[in-house]
Amino acid sequence: MVDMPTGDLLQVEFNTISSSFAGLGTLVSQLHSHLTAWIESQSGLLAEKIPENRALNGFAEALALGFKEYGDLSAYVLTVVQQEERNMYDQHWLSFRLYETYGIKTIRKTLAEVDLQAKVLQDGTLVIEEQTIAIVYYRAGYGPSDYPSEAEWRARKLIEQSIAIKCPSISYHLVGTKRIQQELAKPGILERYMRDPVAVSKLRKCFAGLWSLEGDACSSIVDEAIAQPSAFVLKPQREGGGNNVYGDEIREKLTKLKETDGGDGLAAYILMQRIFPVVHNSYFVRGGKCHIRQAISELGIFSAYLRKNSKVILNQHCGYLLRTKASDSNEGGVAAGFAVLDSLYCI
Repeated sequence: MVDMPTGDLLQVEFNTISSSFAGLGTLVSQLHSHLTAWIESQSGLLAEKIPENRALNGFAEALALGFKEYGDLSAYVLTVVQQEERNMYDQHWLSFRLYETYGIKTIRKTLAEVDLQAKVLQDGTLVIEEQTIAIVYYRAGYGPSDYPSEAEWRARKLIEQSIAIKCPSISYHLVGTKRIQQELAKPGILERYMRDPVAVSKLRKCFAGLWSLEGDACSSIVDEAIAQPSAFVLKPQREGGGNNVYGDEIREKLTKLKETDGGDGLAAYILMQRIFPVVHNSYFVRGGKCHIRQAISELGIFSAYLRKNSKVILNQHCGYLLRTKASDSNEGGVAAGFAVLDSLYCI
């Protein structure tokens, strides 16, 4: 997002598990391109200025490449889903593309079903219902509600112990946590992984302010957030929409956390600099009716990374996700009902 007060392009977060809407996001861009072409003469808009979104093809290509590396053409891709999956249509588009383009079949299971039906053979092969699993693609397993019992934890451990390719493995899952993002933002950390000082400088400029709430050193930033809550977002160390705290609720939450159990509960959160993006008019259609609202948009870049031991096989961007929401909404999740899928228009 572009921060209006500074003009900087700032990173909100990065996700390494269950990145949604490669399927539906691609369709929305195709829809907008088609509609723009249809009304070009009346609107003055040009369909060619809506960039192609190849997220669906990019996801399918990456999974197919991993499937090829696994080396068993009769195997399946396992998509791990939630018990009451609300985002199934986005997921199905990827399954269809995998089969239509590469002949790769997909099965869908919850973690509880994996616990009941899966086993790992002596050679490490993951098998479900007598089908070998080449890739485990997580569209669940990122939040506490995905682990309501020990069965789900057993399933996750079983998958990790297998030789199936995990998207992501537990280590890459943890890389996407806010705790790691906050560590990467510390001075000197990026330099451990990137040798080009110019690239380090460019990347660090995109980091919004992040502050840990652990230990005595956090007291000053906590006091500042209590005094000026509008300048911050309070985020729990978890994924999924609808969990962040804004405005005066930050003051109330931090004050309560400071006064409870010696402030130990603060460690479950981080503070982030609040980004104030550019506001624009947008047209929202709901229930067949069009509404003009002030809106803000958040751009996400999809990427795919495949590594075998120390050999990097694939590392590339593969499409984008643009989410637009009413400017008075604090949350931005599409599946959570706060935002809608949108398309870029290049000026």
